[in-house]
Amino acid sequence: MTKESKTKAKAAAEKNKVRVGIDVGGTFTHAVALDAESLEMIEKVKVHTTHTAKEGVAKGIIDALQMLLEKASIEPERVAFIAHSTTQATNALLEGDVATVGIIGMGGGINSFMANLSTQVGKIELAPGKFLKTIHKFVDTTHAPKDELLNSVLDELVKAGAGAIAASEAFSVDNGDNEKRVVALAKEKGILATCGSEVSQLYGLKVRTRTAVINASMLPRMLDSANMTEKSVREAGIHAPLMIMRSDGGVMDIAAMRERPILTMLSGPAAGVAAAMMYLHISDGIFLEVGGTSTDISAIVNGKARIKPGEIGGHRIYTNTLDVRTVGVAGGSMPRIKSGSAGEVVDVGPRSAHIAGLKYVAFMKQPGQLKAETIQPFEGDPKDYLALEDTASQTKERYTLTPTCASNFLNLVGDDDCAKGNHEAISAAFDVLSKELNREPKEIANDMLTLASVKNENVVNALIKDNKLDPSMVTLVGGGGGAAAIVPYLAGKMKLSHKLSRHSDVVSAIGVALALIRETVERQVVNPTNDDILRLRDEAQTAVLKMGADPASVEIHVEIDSRANIIRATASGATSVTDTDKLKEDLNDEEKLKLAAESMHAHANDVALKAGTEHFCVYGGKVKAGKFFGLLQSEIHPIRVIDRSGNIRLQVRHGDCLVSTPSESGRAINQLVEAHSQWGDAGKVIPSIFLLAGPKLVDLSGLMDASQVTTLSAPEVEKLPADARVVAIASIDS
Repeated sequence: MTKESKTKAKAAAEKNKVRVGIDVGGTFTHAVALDAESLEMIEKVKVHTTHTAKEGVAKGIIDALQMLLEKASIEPERVAFIAHSTTQATNALLEGDVATVGIIGMGGGINSFMANLSTQVGKIELAPGKFLKTIHKFVDTTHAPKDELLNSVLDELVKAGAGAIAASEAFSVDNGDNEKRVVALAKEKGILATCGSEVSQLYGLKVRTRTAVINASMLPRMLDSANMTEKSVREAGIHAPLMIMRSDGGVMDIAAMRERPILTMLSGPAAGVAAAMMYLHISDGIFLEVGGTSTDISAIVNGKARIKPGEIGGHRIYTNTLDVRTVGVAGGSMPRIKSGSAGEVVDVGPRSAHIAGLKYVAFMKQPGQLKAETIQPFEGDPKDYLALEDTASQTKERYTLTPTCASNFLNLVGDDDCAKGNHEAISAAFDVLSKELNREPKEIANDMLTLASVKNENVVNALIKDNKLDPSMVTLVGGGGGAAAIVPYLAGKMKLSHKLSRHSDVVSAIGVALALIRETVERQVVNPTNDDILRLRDEAQTAVLKMGADPASVEIHVEIDSRANIIRATASGATSVTDTDKLKEDLNDEEKLKLAAESMHAHANDVALKAGTEHFCVYGGKVKAGKFFGLLQSEIHPIRVIDRSGNIRLQVRHGDCLVSTPSESGRAINQLVEAHSQWGDAGKVIPSIFLLAGPKLVDLSGLMDASQVTTLSAPEVEKLPADARVVAIASIDS
């Protein structure tokens, strides 16, 4: 690029729209600004997370936003998208900082007795020693209750100490009018209220009541925080819709959050997972977001994060959260040592340098005169954690060695990584510990990383097993400031490929900036018809469109749980300025073929282009696979779908595909289903089907029969040109 063209590009970027993402972490709140066209980083800032402020974490969000706009000289009108994560709901639950909830249970006729019992949820344990208190009143709805009665019950509950109301009636998923009347009357009185049919459309009165109660308990704190944040954003001159991170990895607008703050509960790791999908384009892999104290580990399968039912105090609630597993070891974990002639490192973590008030040796400006000692950071901690006092400093600064230091010592940290440390200071510290333990420095560093790796390795293996991932297709992807301290060594130990995110220290904030608008709708329907499925699909799509998703970007995944008779439709869509394919330059055909072959662990001669569309290339290969501990060999046919920018969007271990026109796509799907269905004790099991339709990769897995697949595929192809190429892909179990 010439100097003149660079100048023009810079001038254009200064006028382009901007995406802002703000991630609230345990220690720092990070904010980033991305160019909405190129999605390149414009600026990043961090402030301390304001857990103890009167305004809660909202103050840190506001401070970070103001600092970001000022530092990058961004005019407010250029901000086209702004979103933030929040720990407000999680903190409220952990600290018990929630309102007492008045429950108005309702039911009529023969259901009234059981409805009365099922809506009495009592005290709900939120965390050890922290409880949510409830006050219960029951209203018989055999005949429609009068407003005077409902108002009287509301007054009694408030007088008894209720700070918010939850209305819950038996079978309100079929008719929620009585619940909605209670909420409307409460709002007329200035009382915050929610109802069971608003938080979930699933049957199960007790669980639905519990979910509504937890949602109501958060309303006072969450609404104060939301109002304050929105007011500051508007006063800054930003008119873009304000989005908030959900616990399932998407975002919702602030109006939706005001109705269901429970959806932000346990959403701490969601921003990092959003980055793994949108920024790093992981198709099948394990994402490790490594902080200073803990590592959040999650699986991504076919480009989607894995979801699990939410729980509070060991009790199920009707809210889905990401399946993120937290391990108490990370970049700043402290080693525990046993001194003497047979000295050794006995463990690493869970106490971290930051929490213990110590500094990392890695970030010393110059080597000091270090003296090793063991300490007990807090009462109840072991007394053998390593501390290193700098006896040459006037303030007697204290440091410790961490996995970050050990990774630097073993040359596992890149020069441009935020974890890169002072090698001279690190070497001097390991020499001191070497004398203390009578061990070689390199041996000590390896021991530290091995002990740290074991804890993460167990979780990675569990996620691979639980999600039925093929280890040969799994990549470990590291994000977070401590990624280089943990992931490279772990990958080497597990013999897995790995990569580290660019801008890993702010990858979660990037994830917030790129997250998709998301909504999930669930219904319990016995033997659902195709019309039932389409209605639910349309409802989910309408919800994300209402929040500002670009219609052309909306993707909907419908799955059917036949055991629980649940249909679940999840819609996600980008705002009109999101195009994450721009994160990479387009690859040529030779580069894509090489990428596909490397992903399959196959020779390039055994991989060929099977199909292509305007947006995707589909590569197929031939690979020998072992069964029964390698005693038997079989040939499988892996498939890789690669987009124009070289992102692997789908990995299929063993599959088949057919190319058709839009009008013939249903026939192609039926042909694949019939060719590759299997029969077992549960009857006919169809293969997972995926469809390449225009710019979309449509996930049609999780359905029960071919007619459901073709029914849901029809809306995806109906607007395509008649001569467009549509590719149907079947994932075959082998």
